[in-house]
Amino acid sequence: MAKLTIKDVNLSGKRVFVRVDYNVPIEEKEGRMVVTDLTRIRETLPTLNHLIGQGARLILAAHLGRPKGKREPSMSLAPVAAELAGLLGRRVQFVDDCVGKEVRETALSLKEGEVLLLENVRYHAEEEANDPAFAAALAEGAEAYVNDAFGSAHRAHASTEGVARLVAQRGGPCLAGLLMERELKFLGEELEAPARPFVVILGGAKVSDKIMVIDRLLEKADTILIGGAMAYTLRLAQGHKTGRSLVEADKVDVAKAALEKAKARKVPFLLPVDDVVAVPVKTGQLDKKGKPIVDYQNIRVNADLDCPADAAGLDIGPATVKAYAAAVAKAKTILWNGPMGLFEDKRFAAGTIGIAQAVASATQSGATSIIGGGDSVKALNKAKLGDRVTFMSTGGGASLEFLEGRGLPGVAALADKPAVAG
Repeated sequence: MAKLTIKDVNLSGKRVFVRVDYNVPIEEKEGRMVVTDLTRIRETLPTLNHLIGQGARLILAAHLGRPKGKREPSMSLAPVAAELAGLLGRRVQFVDDCVGKEVRETALSLKEGEVLLLENVRYHAEEEANDPAFAAALAEGAEAYVNDAFGSAHRAHASTEGVARLVAQRGGPCLAGLLMERELKFLGEELEAPARPFVVILGGAKVSDKIMVIDRLLEKADTILIGGAMAYTLRLAQGHKTGRSLVEADKVDVAKAALEKAKARKVPFLLPVDDVVAVPVKTGQLDKKGKPIVDYQNIRVNADLDCPADAAGLDIGPATVKAYAAAVAKAKTILWNGPMGLFEDKRFAAGTIGIAQAVASATQSGATSIIGGGDSVKALNKAKLGDRVTFMSTGGGASLEFLEGRGLPGVAALADKPAVAG
């Protein structure tokens, strides 16, 4: 069911609680926290400018990182407020909390077209618990609710579900922002009856993360192309040796079921015919996140479906890129979710970049290309091809859950468009 959007309701003069996705990459540089990628902030500008143009009074709420209910200075949204002001070309007021007296007074004093950004809602554990009292405090003074944060819509949190429910109970409209509208259009409507051939490209680490998506898309896809570490669990299910590749040995039965369903439905379900392998060597060092740093030695292309015993598969090989690119070139609709390998390391990025180039080329030839969020978007941007595809989702987990056919609480909380009598 299509949702009411900000284009359907005049919010002039209204105090509008807008849930945005400002969970942006941020790091310390020269003693201050700096936003290193403005993509998610820029994506909200059409919605914000539309509301500002109407004369709405905007109260923006977002989370950043996982502070687990505590004030973590490195996860403050203050740097985001500064960047947003520059992008909007207007002042953005900022309060260092999201509830309380100062928030209430600042929100009530907003004039038409003015913008207030609240501090990280996850500084309060009640946000993720969808605590009714916290939701009521957030919703205080809000006369309308807008959700433009598709990437958080799969969570029933106070700012994504609780506030919307309270505003609706008060008779206020609960609407989709323009970015949310596009997410629902491309991940929903466009894939309901895709132009054919419909080619699905799935990568990433785990079959378990994608098995429900695979199961659902086998009902619709004309071809499914598999890459990333998940390919090795599927190879294991076929009886091949996987060496030291990342596999989910406990998911072999699940992988076998997917292969059997593809065969029964006569859907080409392509696995890599070659790969790039290397010998992983522990360095004894940890990265900034405390994870072990692994060095890779003896990097080479492996044309055998069995992986060498001492090596791990880390990217699809050139023959696979060529075969997959040929399938993509014939597509009229493309859905891509997940990288083909460890693309963050340039030594294992050729496969993902090759697929990105194939998708961009097919799009320029008239195909509709939908990129399902997360690392696929990062890979396209890294290859400077983000502007050559039809749509890039801002939702990682939300995209997957939506593609699986699950209802998203943050979407369900929004008002449906009235049915058109036919």
